[in-house]
Amino acid sequence: MSNVIVELKHVYKRYGDTEVLKDINIEIEQGKFYTLLGPSGSGKTTILRAIAGFLDVSEGEVFFNGEKINDVPANKRRVNTVFQDYALFPHMNVLDNVAYGLRIQKRPKAEIKERVDKALKMVRLSGYENREISELSGGQQQRVAIARAIVLEPEVLLLDEPLSALDAKLRKDMQYELRELQQRLGITFLFVTHDQEEALALSDEIFVMSDGEVQQSGTPVDIYDEPINHFVADFIGESNIVSGHMVKDFVVEFNGKEFECADAGMRPNEPVEVVLRPEDLDITAVGEGKVTVDVDTQLFRGDYYEIVAYDDAKNEWLIHSTNPAKDGDRVDLTFDPEDIHVMRLNESEEDFDARLESYEGE
Repeated sequence: MSNVIVELKHVYKRYGDTEVLKDINIEIEQGKFYTLLGPSGSGKTTILRAIAGFLDVSEGEVFFNGEKINDVPANKRRVNTVFQDYALFPHMNVLDNVAYGLRIQKRPKAEIKERVDKALKMVRLSGYENREISELSGGQQQRVAIARAIVLEPEVLLLDEPLSALDAKLRKDMQYELRELQQRLGITFLFVTHDQEEALALSDEIFVMSDGEVQQSGTPVDIYDEPINHFVADFIGESNIVSGHMVKDFVVEFNGKEFECADAGMRPNEPVEVVLRPEDLDITAVGEGKVTVDVDTQLFRGDYYEIVAYDDAKNEWLIHSTNPAKDGDRVDLTFDPEDIHVMRLNESEEDFDARLESYEGE
């Protein structure tokens, strides 16, 4: 039996001649933490609003538990939303904010008290019932917003950049709390953010978006280690991306040399892009490595040195090293075949999956 709780099939959203969503096809399973990740204007919040019922899609179908819900009003959908500004009622205290939806539903007083107490306990705000919203910190306000959402017992919780207004330390603390809360509740979270580090830390699966399209989906490890195109490689973490050619399966050429790699299934001599993450590069003496560079600048980042260097072709290389280098040093970079990731030019997720299946089936 399928455990897909939300599905979007061939969904488009247009405003006049502008396409905000372009052929969105995603499946969201029960009990997982999903993230929609992308820059501003990529369509993340539009997907959230389409699932919540706050907007109608121009084309395509939205399903909940296998039933089409395009025409189901927002208040009848088994989802709830935590907004970026929390949308709390400033004239109500914590208890009244959390109980508001249950009172609208005309639930019995005893049930309201029981469910509000349970929700506040889940977000660790027991004893805060009579506090005014203005008396709470940003993190506490965020937890009240979550309590107000989960008290209605939704099957899916939609979170629209709820941590963006918090300072860096509190934001990191709340990431831990959000992940722990999702695991404790066992319900599906769909989280919107433009913060790559946040998405990698929180998610079971990520949808990377750009210009109204899903560029790639997968686990954080898949997305980070196996980006399928230039946008994903550049957007997720920091990358060195250089042009090259696929010589044959497991051999790629770049910087005028051939290197063993772990990729296959491409045409001989096909133009490609090669990704090497900064943390996968090690510095060694000239003649002992694979690419020779001149160190340009260096910054100390606490647990590593961030080094910028240039090769003879003027390609920039970013290196994260536990050992310092000196400006002007000429050194070699070394890396393992598994550190090289080869991308086809402008390959879509469907093309990538098809190539992988075709190669593995041979």
